[in-house]
Amino acid sequence: MPHADDGVCAVTRSTDLRQHARLLHQAHDARLSGSRPTTPLRRVVSRSWDRVLSYGVAPDGRTLDDPAPPEIVEQRRAASPIAGVLPQLRASLTAVAEDAEHVMVITAADGFVLWREGAVRVGRLADSLGFLPGADWTEASVGTNAIGTALAEHASVQLFSAEHFVRAQHPWTCTASPIHDPRTGEMLGVVDLSGPAPTVHPTTVALVHTAVRLAETGLWAAHETRLESLRAVAAPVLARQTGPALVVDDHGWVAAATGLAPRDRVGVPRAGEAMLIHGLGACLPDRVPGGWLLRPSDATGPSRTRLRLDLAADPPAVLVEGHEVWRHALGRRHLQIVALLMAAGSAGLDAAAISRALYDDADHLVTVRAELSRLRRVLGGLLAARPYRIAPGVEVLPPTAADTAHLFGARATPLQPWP
Repeated sequence: MPHADDGVCAVTRSTDLRQHARLLHQAHDARLSGSRPTTPLRRVVSRSWDRVLSYGVAPDGRTLDDPAPPEIVEQRRAASPIAGVLPQLRASLTAVAEDAEHVMVITAADGFVLWREGAVRVGRLADSLGFLPGADWTEASVGTNAIGTALAEHASVQLFSAEHFVRAQHPWTCTASPIHDPRTGEMLGVVDLSGPAPTVHPTTVALVHTAVRLAETGLWAAHETRLESLRAVAAPVLARQTGPALVVDDHGWVAAATGLAPRDRVGVPRAGEAMLIHGLGACLPDRVPGGWLLRPSDATGPSRTRLRLDLAADPPAVLVEGHEVWRHALGRRHLQIVALLMAAGSAGLDAAAISRALYDDADHLVTVRAELSRLRRVLGGLLAARPYRIAPGVEVLPPTAADTAHLFGARATPLQPWP
């Protein structure tokens, strides 16, 4: 059986599809009967089946909840950021889907099917599965499938035949890739190509991945356009300031600044909530059209900024110390990343190095970049990119051996400067 590893592709160009499908059916039957499959499953499939079994999904189940009514589907479509790049996804995939006897499916991050279009005959087959706009296509609802498994794994997935958990899906192949908001790292949903199992092909993985990357580029271009509009607002606002100040958008991206070293991002401003800006000090955000004005509210002016971990707190946090102490409660993964960057020094780390430290391989680059983007929503200009590192001028209290053990446990990663 090819691809006993954890690769994305379900087959190779040379795979005998009939034999491969037969072996997968045998593995499926063995797993459900409680015996050990003689043919090993890919790890991504095995992990998904473990999750699906824990959810209590029935392999012969056909009963799905009714899809959401059309008015709810339209509301969800209008609210989805993916709507802005739908023409690009259609240009990349819809014609290909029709020619290849596939359907293109786009879901939200909760597995809600937003759009489905492509080959009419395959669409009718999808209808019989309940694979419709408004349906829930998560693993917990319909078992192992490329969309639900891509959502669970935060990674591209291709599935073939009996790699699907529910038998009704065995005649299908599907290839899915998550799409992210490039500003925040937030997963917006999944783009999928699905069709009859005999149409499976390894190049579909690259096709879907490329279409998603182009759509994310489109999302970033729209972000740049909004920032340019905000710069027109920022110019007269900053001209009236007598000291350093920034104008940023709702996500903390900097449109313009005066009296400060260049930076691309700060933390996310919130009305009435003071925030610490490295090199600027404590600021109370003021609304301007399309964004926020940030200027020092501390009469004593900017102070030196120091970063340290407080893992004894409940919840554990990163402390940012200036004239005041700012506490940012973070999840374990984000604390691990901060600890790695604190130990790396000015040389910093690239996404591959962080992936190796966290996952023991360099294959989780998309996940790492998304996590760093989310982390920068909190810490903003305290973290720099290319490579990822603590921003110049920020004093760091390095993590201790006890911090290392607390964060990384038995597989403690040495927090030493990286070469």
